[in-house]
Amino acid sequence: MIRRTIAAVFLAVFTTGASAQAYPNKTIRLVVAFPPGGVSDVLSRAISARVSQNIGHQMVVDNRPGAGTTIASEFIARSAPDGYTLYFCDATTHAINASLYRKLPYDSLKDFTTISLLASTPLLLVVNAALPAKSVPELIALAKARAGQLNYASSGNGTIVHLAGESFKTMAGVDLLHVPYKGSAPATLAVIAGEVSFIFSTMPAALPHVKSGKLRALAVTTPARVAAVQDIPTLAEAALPGFDLVLYSGVIGPAGIPGEIVGRINAEFAKVINSPEIRDFFATQGATPITSTPEQFASHMRAEVAKLGKMVRDSGAKAD
Repeated sequence: MIRRTIAAVFLAVFTTGASAQAYPNKTIRLVVAFPPGGVSDVLSRAISARVSQNIGHQMVVDNRPGAGTTIASEFIARSAPDGYTLYFCDATTHAINASLYRKLPYDSLKDFTTISLLASTPLLLVVNAALPAKSVPELIALAKARAGQLNYASSGNGTIVHLAGESFKTMAGVDLLHVPYKGSAPATLAVIAGEVSFIFSTMPAALPHVKSGKLRALAVTTPARVAAVQDIPTLAEAALPGFDLVLYSGVIGPAGIPGEIVGRINAEFAKVINSPEIRDFFATQGATPITSTPEQFASHMRAEVAKLGKMVRDSGAKAD
């Protein structure tokens, strides 16, 4: 009996080690919970292209938008923990949704394996170029003058873009109408078209239109100014002290991925994130590159669930 037990343990260790050494030996899927054009899509495609070159196997981006990112999250939670299905997650997919929804078909912390943080980005408050508001105080004054008439777009119910709008509404003491779209790119285009007045857009979706003059940038949501738009003030300094909302992105997988494979994935992503090419690309997108250990990411995620959960409750935002 003892010999059989020892043999079973040895076989399990040997099999795990062998599978880790062989990893990766086929295509890796990197799921994104948003449609093309948003920050997650733009950054994930740049990163996955570099990882593919380094490992000799394709890492393909799989966009699975819908239901406030819960469709993609549930798909990952139910996937095999073999390292071949990964998730480019962000604050919306886990930290916000953990409080935004009354009930989720998965546990935002227990049903996933954290691998590494990858980036942080601000949101950019942009308005339709024809809107008579050239600063945040002017936007607030306009919203008060048109109580209940001014509307803002979001990338969907429950996303960080939605939460930013609700937090702005609460902290500024204004009455606004929320208009959700399926992703940051279509929502930002709706602002350009005049369908809605403004949006807290992701940087990749908004920056080209700010530079072309189709949108007017009023503020960033981070505590400090951002190099890509250095002349744009923070929301805190412009009008609302204490406003602080940062979009963190990282890579996770389903719960139970073997430690050896987690370590390999972490190392490959760190190599790419620290490369000059990706750092330069991130700078053009207003993103800050980050690397971390799986444990550091897990700790960060727990802190974000608490922080953004409070913001969700304070704003009164609900997704169902």
